[in-house]
Amino acid sequence: MHRRQKPSTPEHKRDFAAHGGALSMSHNDTRSFFNFSQLVLSAGNLKSPPVLKHSKITYFEVEILDVQSKKQICIVDKVPPSSTLLDVKHKFHKACPQWYPSRVGLQLERNGPYLKDSINIQSLAVSSIITLYFTDLGQQVGWTTFFLAEYTGPLLIYLLFYIRLSTIYDQAESTKNFRHPVVHLACFCHCLHYIRHLLETLFVHKFSGGHTPLKNMIKGCAFYWGFTSWIAYYINHPRYTPPSFGHRQVSFAALAFLMCEAGNHFINVALAHQNHSGLKACFPSPTYNPFTWLFLLVSCPNYTYEVGSWISFTVMTQTLPVGIFAFLMVIQMSLWAQKKHKLYLKRFYPEVRRKAAMIPIIF
Repeated sequence: MHRRQKPSTPEHKRDFAAHGGALSMSHNDTRSFFNFSQLVLSAGNLKSPPVLKHSKITYFEVEILDVQSKKQICIVDKVPPSSTLLDVKHKFHKACPQWYPSRVGLQLERNGPYLKDSINIQSLAVSSIITLYFTDLGQQVGWTTFFLAEYTGPLLIYLLFYIRLSTIYDQAESTKNFRHPVVHLACFCHCLHYIRHLLETLFVHKFSGGHTPLKNMIKGCAFYWGFTSWIAYYINHPRYTPPSFGHRQVSFAALAFLMCEAGNHFINVALAHQNHSGLKACFPSPTYNPFTWLFLLVSCPNYTYEVGSWISFTVMTQTLPVGIFAFLMVIQMSLWAQKKHKLYLKRFYPEVRRKAAMIPIIF
């Protein structure tokens, strides 16, 4: 008979558990390390995940009030700090389609100046809410349209008087009277003047998308078209008498007129190059072109040449309407020159401080 084996003592059980547990743990560790190695080899280099940077952007709310009643018109929300006032006007136009951006005038204060479209909205902010006052500027037209309408009229109107329409002059009297050569010369000079203006508007002057009220264009057209009709009627009249000093007076005046026209053109080209050359802004300096030497004496030589053209045209035709028009042009040009001279003094003080605005010493 086989003798039954005695059960193991607790000490034997602990030794066996310890020995077997150690073997099991060793086998599991080896297996885990092998799996981890395979994972590393298959995955390649370990890279830490990119850290996402969350940038907090502060948006502005633009409250637009009516300048007269102070009533709220609308609120333009979620305006980024990099936005310009023109961007706000476009969003305002979407909310209120009846007011397109060019006829919207915005002010910080009710009696303050209108803000420029290029101004950054963040520069106006004191808090997250910006209050602006709205003014309806009325129907607007572009500057190119403004000048084309203003200069095309005189060109066509003068030609209508030059051909002596029967509805303007007596046909029998027109065929009898001989036309003095100054009449043909005056037509050529007058057309040359406005053709130059039209070509410079299209190809020389660069307008930055600005607008002006329609009523300003109507007033400008009425002034130029009205004076052109008066001037052309007298010069092309069958009873027109030539200048007192005859051919000599006409020749010198015509030469001065052509020189002023050429000088005006070269000055406008120089100013356009100065404003849009992409270089650091500086006041135009005289070049080898003698017509630009006037920059040494005055800050607005284009107005000087413009006035010179009309004074020469007055001497050449010797008519009262041209003289009155030239006198008004001197006043208007001197006011524009003074205004522009002040702006030049702020921007180009060292170069402009010793110069006159339009005419040396006088203006």
